[in-house]
Amino acid sequence: MKRRLPFLAFTALAVMSIIGGALAFPSLASAKGAMHISGIAYWSQPGECTAPQGQGSSYSVHFTGSLKGCLYSFVVTSVCHPNGTYRETGTEVFVRDGSGNDTFRTTYVFKAKFLDCPNATGEIWGRCHHPIVGDSGTGYFENVSGVFNMKDDVVAGDFLYTGHLRWH
Repeated sequence: MKRRLPFLAFTALAVMSIIGGALAFPSLASAKGAMHISGIAYWSQPGECTAPQGQGSSYSVHFTGSLKGCLYSFVVTSVCHPNGTYRETGTEVFVRDGSGNDTFRTTYVFKAKFLDCPNATGEIWGRCHHPIVGDSGTGYFENVSGVFNMKDDVVAGDFLYTGHLRWH
């Protein structure tokens, strides 16, 4: 019995150390395996989004929150309907702040309703869907897939986003 107590105590201590270590130091795979993203984006200000990948873009949006960087949009199609609804499609490149090497590409569909659609004024609502293009990620975003959605806050003038990224 005397030898058994130290053995049980040592075994319990070893198990607790292993569990504690696993919780304190998660593996790189679990840290980068899947991630829920959310935050607020807004129209970029002059001089704010200047990455070379954005050259020739139709417009850019600056992201805060889970994603920090700039999303450069390249409009491919846009249609304004007589009832005020608007539909736009295109491609995009996201460039993470501080690094021109951490990027991914998306396709997107933007839908909105305007009081004056031809002049894009008086937005009533707007939302867009952004699936990430497979194998488009570089640097930190290498092997990433996923999707995020944005909803226009027409009162505040910014864009709420939420979605998921997954590394494989």
